[in-house]
Amino acid sequence: MRLDMFDPAPIGVVFTQGPEHRLAYTNAVYRETFGDRPLGRPLRRAFPDLAQSGYFDIFDRVFTTGEAEVLTAVPIDLDFPDSPREGTRYFTFSVSLATVSDGSPGVLSVIVETTEQVTAARRIRVLSEERHRALLRYRSLVRAGSEMVWVTGPQGGVTEPSPGWQRVTGQSWEEFRGDGWIDAVHPDDRAAIVERWSRALREVQPRFTHAYRLRLATGGYRHFAVDAAPVRDGDRVIEWIGTCRDVEQEWQDARREKLLARATAVTADTARPDEMLAALTAVIVPELADSCTSYLLPQALHRTPGTTLTAERVAAVTRQGPPVPPPHHAEHLGPDSPLVRAADRRRPVHAVFRPGSPPPDIAPPGTEPWLAPDANSAVLLPVVVDGTTAALVVACVNGDRPPLGHSEISLLQTLLERAHTPLRNALEYQRTRQVALALQHSLLTEPPDVPGLGIAVRYRPSSSAAEVGGDWYDSFVLRDGATVLTVGDVAGHDLPAAVTMSQLRNMLRGLALDREEPTGEILRRLDASIQTLYLECTATCVLARIERPAPGRLQLHYSVAGHPPPLLVEADGTAHFLDEGRSPMLGLLPDPRHSTAVHPLPPGSTLLLYTDGLFERRNEDLTDGLDRLRRHASTAARLPLESFCDELLAEMLTVDNDDDTALVALRLSVP
Repeated sequence: MRLDMFDPAPIGVVFTQGPEHRLAYTNAVYRETFGDRPLGRPLRRAFPDLAQSGYFDIFDRVFTTGEAEVLTAVPIDLDFPDSPREGTRYFTFSVSLATVSDGSPGVLSVIVETTEQVTAARRIRVLSEERHRALLRYRSLVRAGSEMVWVTGPQGGVTEPSPGWQRVTGQSWEEFRGDGWIDAVHPDDRAAIVERWSRALREVQPRFTHAYRLRLATGGYRHFAVDAAPVRDGDRVIEWIGTCRDVEQEWQDARREKLLARATAVTADTARPDEMLAALTAVIVPELADSCTSYLLPQALHRTPGTTLTAERVAAVTRQGPPVPPPHHAEHLGPDSPLVRAADRRRPVHAVFRPGSPPPDIAPPGTEPWLAPDANSAVLLPVVVDGTTAALVVACVNGDRPPLGHSEISLLQTLLERAHTPLRNALEYQRTRQVALALQHSLLTEPPDVPGLGIAVRYRPSSSAAEVGGDWYDSFVLRDGATVLTVGDVAGHDLPAAVTMSQLRNMLRGLALDREEPTGEILRRLDASIQTLYLECTATCVLARIERPAPGRLQLHYSVAGHPPPLLVEADGTAHFLDEGRSPMLGLLPDPRHSTAVHPLPPGSTLLLYTDGLFERRNEDLTDGLDRLRRHASTAARLPLESFCDELLAEMLTVDNDDDTALVALRLSVP
């Protein structure tokens, strides 16, 4: 065999001679692959860098036995010349016994490099194993995970069963596959999810997220969040994979924060309890209920439990349907009314029922105007403030909407807590006003019976202000026969002002009875007492003393301490203010001085003492109010004294007068 015939061969060829396997021939491909090894040198010495020494044993066996051996894709580790590759390379060897042309025996080895094939095969095997493991992980996740995992085709339509979906929704594979999953979505949420999912498929969005309600196998609905992404093979979408995660609690928390923020916003500038409840009712519908009615209980403080209840309807809102009844309407509820029971028990009354069939204990026949025909649940919530039921709220859910549950009732109670402060203020106002009015009325004594004089008194509390005043009047006869008239006003509009008023009124009565002094001197002593006993108190006052200097004649001695002047109306209707005897209000100056003025009282004339609530109006100059009083008094001068007082009150006071009014009128008889 001529060895040079292998020179052009595209594979590596090597020939060794003798039992020492001396290197006798290598072709160009061999030398290029393994380096130009020196000929004539034993194989073991020619390849000192070969890590796998077992290959030399193969040459020994073939030379000894004459049987050829083939090694496929075996690793070779040595220093390859001019090779950019690092590490192990792979080759296939065919080793056989051969004799060259001169008759010398030896071993011929043909070598083919298979590194790229081995690497590719190994890569494929690794990828296959990784994909197999990923598939096993995915299947385990689908079976054991708390989230529902689903797969659809590139154009939508479920293509694989989802145990999680079936477990949660109760849909079988036949019901779930394709677009059947849509049937498990809440009817109100279907249009939105279908539209968004279709757009995601068309646009091949890198990620699709959405939230909707799913019908549960156990009944009812819960919120789930969808998170999906396309699976690509290069530029081609081969499928979509996604998950559905239960987010009901997160949704409830977010709704709670949203509603509380909205309730805060709509009630920020509201202080009146009726306006507060009306604003909260508008928040409750439609987020929590389909209808809501709110009532104030004006008799909350003095009503006996188990008796008839008067409830003022201040707000009524419905999501849809017939018009709601108007607000500010009083409803008289009997003891068997569920509203009365809720108010008396001071805890919610809650019921869930078949649409249109409420239980008798929540809606007795003929007493359910606030309950829609298709209502499926209702809650009657008493708003309890400091142990008193100050308001009632009725909320209902209708149709196929999920009934009101404990989470909704808890949120309703939290929302209504915002009304506690104005309701507490209203109750406190009622308590204070009742005490103050009782105190004031205890002091509003009947005028004395004085021959030749008619005396009439009137007191009107404020009709709209959330305060009680410090106005007072008094009239009595002294030991010397003089008649004393007085009106006054303590600064402040609260119970302490009313209490101080009663004390000053009694103190003034005692000072006037103690000595027969001019009115100015009596006011001086009252002023000094105020500055000693009531350091923060100021008050205005008119003190009048009617004397008989001679038979048939009457004189007025009077002093005015920061108060509107007395008005004298003569028998013919001529009216004018008495502007003398004036001094600053009581409690103002450290060294008080109060003067006394004297004015005759003609027969048939009327003297009027009054507080500023009779004439004072917002956005009006005081002189305009006084002039209006003078004109009305002049017009009514010829009326009997009681009618004169009633006419003045009717003409001067408005429906929404915001201050108390006290007056004393004295009429001289005509000889």
